[in-house]
Amino acid sequence: MKVLSPLRRTAAAIEARTPAHRDRAIDGLRALALLAVPTGHWLLGGFTRSTDGALHNASPLSAFGSLAPVSWVLQMLGIFFLVGGYASVLSFRRHQGSTRAWLGGRVARLGRPVLGVTAVWAALLPLLHHGFGVPSDTLRTASTLVVQPLWFVGVYVVVTALTPYCVRAARRLGAWAAAPLLGSVAVVDFLRYGPYAEAMPSWLGVLTILPGWLFAYQLGVSWGEGRVGRRHAWGLLLGGAALFAALLVWFGYPASMVGVPGEARTNSHPPSLLVLALAAAQSGAAILLRERLGRLLRRPALWAPVVVVNLSAMTILCWHQTAMLAAAVPASYAGEVAGLVGAPDSAAWILARLAWLPVFAALLLLIGRYARVFESPWTRAGTALRAAAGVLAAGFAVFALGLA
Repeated sequence: MKVLSPLRRTAAAIEARTPAHRDRAIDGLRALALLAVPTGHWLLGGFTRSTDGALHNASPLSAFGSLAPVSWVLQMLGIFFLVGGYASVLSFRRHQGSTRAWLGGRVARLGRPVLGVTAVWAALLPLLHHGFGVPSDTLRTASTLVVQPLWFVGVYVVVTALTPYCVRAARRLGAWAAAPLLGSVAVVDFLRYGPYAEAMPSWLGVLTILPGWLFAYQLGVSWGEGRVGRRHAWGLLLGGAALFAALLVWFGYPASMVGVPGEARTNSHPPSLLVLALAAAQSGAAILLRERLGRLLRRPALWAPVVVVNLSAMTILCWHQTAMLAAAVPASYAGEVAGLVGAPDSAAWILARLAWLPVFAALLLLIGRYARVFESPWTRAGTALRAAAGVLAAGFAVFALGLA
C-alpha cells in the first residue's frame, strides 16, 4: 500500500491539472496507437548472430505465418493519423498568426527529438566500434532499426502541411473527402499487382505513400470538422473490414501488415490498399468507441498513464529501438540468448521474447529520463551546437541508409 500511495497522489495531481474541456478519448487513442509501435517492433523483430559475432535482423513472421493477425492489431498507424488529423484541425482553428508560423511550431516539436536521436547515435557509432569492438555489421543493423520508425515523422510533417487543404476538402465533401485517396491507391495497386504488373516501373509504389497515409489524416480532419458521424463510422468499420477480407482472400495480398524478410511484397512500405482498408475499419471503430473511452478515462488511475505517454510521445517513437538494442548488443557477446539473440523460429523464442518485453520497457524508461530533453525547446543550444547536431544527424542518416 505504501508503494501505491505515491502513484495515487501523482494520478490525483494529474487529474487536478487536466482542463475540463480536455478530450480524453483522443489522447487515449493517441497513446494506444503510440504504444503499439514499440510493442510491435519488440514482438516482431529479432536478431540472428553470424559467426563473426555480428547481429542481423530477423522476424518470427518468417517462420510463423500464423502470427500475421498480431500485426493487424499492432499496426495502428491509421488510428495515429486519424487522431493527428482531428487534433491538427482543432489546433489550426485556434491558432493566431500565419499558417506558416503554425506549421513551423508543429514541425519543430517533431524535428527536435529526431535530430537528437540521430545526432547521439552518430556520436556513438565510432565509440562503439573502436572503443568496444562492436562489429560494423551490428552497427549497420542497429542504425537501420533506429531509422526505421523515423520515416513516419517525415510523412507526418508533409500531411500536417496539407492541413489547410484537408480542411477545405472536409468542408466541401465531408467524410467523402478521403474517398479519392482510397481510389488513387487502388489504381496504383491494380497497376503494380494486376495483369500489367510486369510492364510497370519498380518505383510505381512510391505514388501511394502520400495518399496512403493522408487517407486516415483526412478522415480525422473531417471528423474534427464535425462531418463524420456514427453512420459514417459504421460504414468505415464494416466497409473497411469487408475490403480487408476481400483483399486477403481473393486478391492475394500478404497477410502481414509489416515487412517479412524474404517476401517479395510488403503492405506498409509503401502502403497498399490493405493498409487503407485496415485504417478505415480502425477509424470507424475509434469514432464509435470515443464516448465510451472518454468515460473510462475519467478514472485518474487510467488517465495518468495516458498523459505520461502523450507527453513522451516522440521520445517513445525515437528511442524504443535503442532500448531493445541496449539489451541485444551486449548479450550478443555471450552467444545466443533465448528470445533475444538467435533465430526466431520456435515457440520457445516467442515465450522468451515475451519475458524480455518488461526489460525493454525498463530500458526505455531509463533512456527516456535523459532523452526527453530533446522534446523541449533548445533554448540553451547555440547556433554552433545546433549546426553540429545537424551535421551529425545527416552523417548518421547517410550511414543508416547504406549510402556510405
